[in-house]
Parts: sequence; C-alpha cells; structure tokens
Amino acid sequence: MAERIKTFNEFYTLYLKEHSKMWTRILHFVGTLLIFGVIIYVLQSGKERFLWYIPIFGYGFAWVSHATVEKNKPTTFKYPVWSLVSDFKMFFELLIGRQKFKA
Repeated sequence: MAERIKTFNEFYTLYLKEHSKMWTRILHFVGTLLIFGVIIYVLQSGKERFLWYIPIFGYGFAWVSHATVEKNKPTTFKYPVWSLVSDFKMFFELLIGRQKFKA
C-alpha cells in the first residue's frame, strides 16, 4: 500500500505531474472558468437553480481529460480537498503565467 501524502506542497507536485499534458490543463482551466461563470451568473440573476452546473463543469471537464488525455485516475478520489484546492491553484497560476499550458 502506498504511503499517504502528508503535505499540500508534496501533493501539489504530484498533482502537476498528473496534469502535465496541455489538453488536460486546458480542459481543467475551461471547467474552472465555467464554474466562475456560473457563480457570477447566479449572483447577478439570483437564479440559484443553476448552481447544479458547478459539479458538472468542474468534474466533467476534469474527468474527461483524465480518461482521454492523461489516461490516469483523478486524485479527487483519494485527496478530495487537496485536489479541489490544487485545481483552483493551477487555474490561477495558468491565468497569471506562473504555470504553462504545455508543461
């Protein structure tokens, strides 16, 4: 049995390795961007019924990328909170140029 990761920094290194291909990063970025779009729409319109799109966009784009591009199992199942935090961290690092879409 593999030893569990103990720190977020250690996990984020693994996360980036498992999200190393350009299309994986693009699909994660698009999914997260759509999440923010839904949140903004709901806040402006007051139509909370659209919040159910958040997990569809967030997980849908990510899982498609893992199944078709990376061909690995998402870390979400083993480390759900750190995976969520890492997704947003990678999104903002891609946005400001700290990470590249092509690793």
